[in-house]
Amino acid sequence: MNDALIKEFEAIVGKENVMHAEADRQAYSYDAAVLEPVVPDLVVRPTTSEALGKTVRLCNENALPITPRGAGTNLSGGTIPGRKGVVLLTNSLNKIIEINEQDMYAVVQPGVVTAKFAAEVARRGLFYPPDPGSQAVSTLGGNVAENAGGLRGLKYGVTKDYVMGVDFFDVNGELVKAGSRTVKCVTGFNLSALQVAGEGSLGVINEIIFKLVPPPAANKAMMAVFDSIDKASETVAAIIAGKIVPCTLELMDKKTIELVEAFTKAGLPTDAAAILLIEVDGHPAQVADEAEKVVEIARRIGAIDVRAASSDAERNKIWEARRAALPALARARPTTVLEDATVPRSQIPTMIRAINRIAEKYNVTIGTFGHAGDGNLHPTILCDRRDKEEFKRVEDAVDEIFEVALSLKGTLSGEHGIGLAKAKWLEKETSPATIAYAKKIKAAIDPKGILNPGKIIGA
Repeated sequence: MNDALIKEFEAIVGKENVMHAEADRQAYSYDAAVLEPVVPDLVVRPTTSEALGKTVRLCNENALPITPRGAGTNLSGGTIPGRKGVVLLTNSLNKIIEINEQDMYAVVQPGVVTAKFAAEVARRGLFYPPDPGSQAVSTLGGNVAENAGGLRGLKYGVTKDYVMGVDFFDVNGELVKAGSRTVKCVTGFNLSALQVAGEGSLGVINEIIFKLVPPPAANKAMMAVFDSIDKASETVAAIIAGKIVPCTLELMDKKTIELVEAFTKAGLPTDAAAILLIEVDGHPAQVADEAEKVVEIARRIGAIDVRAASSDAERNKIWEARRAALPALARARPTTVLEDATVPRSQIPTMIRAINRIAEKYNVTIGTFGHAGDGNLHPTILCDRRDKEEFKRVEDAVDEIFEVALSLKGTLSGEHGIGLAKAKWLEKETSPATIAYAKKIKAAIDPKGILNPGKIIGA
C-alpha cells in the first residue's frame, strides 16, 4: 500500500491506530479456524463512530477489501482477510452506551466484550442470556455478525433473539439506522436482520440495541452419568419429548471427560462413557418439579448416577468444567478442528452414533461435546496438521460429518458461522437459486465486493 494512502488513514484514525509493519499485520492474518493465514495490507483501528464511517468510505473509494474484526475468536475463518486489504478493528469501540432498566434494553458499541456486558447487565438486576464459549474475550459486534449462541441456547435462544436494532455503515460510509428501542417495530425493511449472521459482508456494525430479560428466580444444576453414550443421547431426546426445556443441556463423551478432568480436576467421572450436564431454572416450584422429572427420566433410561449441585460453588464447578472442554481437548494434539454440525434434537442419538462410526472409519480421534439439548454438537478432531496424510483423513471425516448432518435435516453451522471454511458446502444445504439470490443482494449493496469478500457465499 502506498505511503500517501496510509497517511490518509492516519489522518482519519490517528497514526497510532494504523499498523503497517510486517509483525503487526501477521498478528491479524488468522483467527481460530484451522485455515491458512492471509496477511492484510494494513490494519486500522477507529476509536470513534465518525472515524469508522470515514474508514469504510476510504476503503471503498480505493476498492480495498475490508475485514471487520472484533476479538478474532471466529471458528470458520470469518475474520481471515481472504483478499488481503484492510483489517478493520472494532475493539476500541467498546462503550456500553446505555442500559435502560425500566424498558429492559441496552445500547452498545460493537467492541464491548460479551462477558463484561453480561456482568454489567446482571449488576443492574437484568439478564443477557447468550453466552458463547469465547465470551470472556469475544465482542458483541462479532456475536451479532456470527449470530453466536452458547450453553443457554436451548431455552433462551441465540444472539438474534436479543437484537432489537443495529446501526451500521454501508459501503459508502453512510450510517444506516435500523430497529428501535421499542418491543414492537415494523418501520421499514428489517435491515438489522441483514447484519445478524452477515459476517460483515453487508455492512460494518456501529451500534447495537439488545433486549434484556429478567433473571430466573431459581436454578438447579445436575450431572447424569452414563455407561453408554447411546443412553445419554436418548436421555436428551426423552427430556425434550417430556416437554421439559432446561436452560442448559450439555453432553460430554468419554474422551472429553478424560481430558477435561486431567485439565481441571473438577471431579468428573472418568470411568463414565458419557455425562449430561443439566440445569433447569425459573420459579422455585417449577425448578423443583422439573429437576425431579429430569432425574426420573435419566434413571429410567439408564443413568448409573445423577448428582445435583448442593451449592453455588458446586454449580459453578460443573459449568467451569464444561467451559473447559475446548481448551482441554486443544492440549491433546497440535491441531484442534472444532465443528458445529447441528441436527434436529430427535436425531441426536443417530448423529452421535454416526460421529463415532466416522472416527473409526477414518482412524481419527474425535472428542464430542456440546449443546445436545438444541442439537448443536461439537465433534472435535484432535490431530497434527503437519501430518499431511492424517490431515487428509481429517478433512474426509469432516466432509462425512456434514453429509450425515444434512441427511438428518440438520445444518452446517449452529453457531460458528460459514466464513471461508464452510462456504463450499453452502449449496448442499440450500440451493443454487439461494446462492444466486444472496449474490444479487451482495452485488447491489456492495458493487465492488469489498465487504469481507469470500465469506459465506464465496467469491
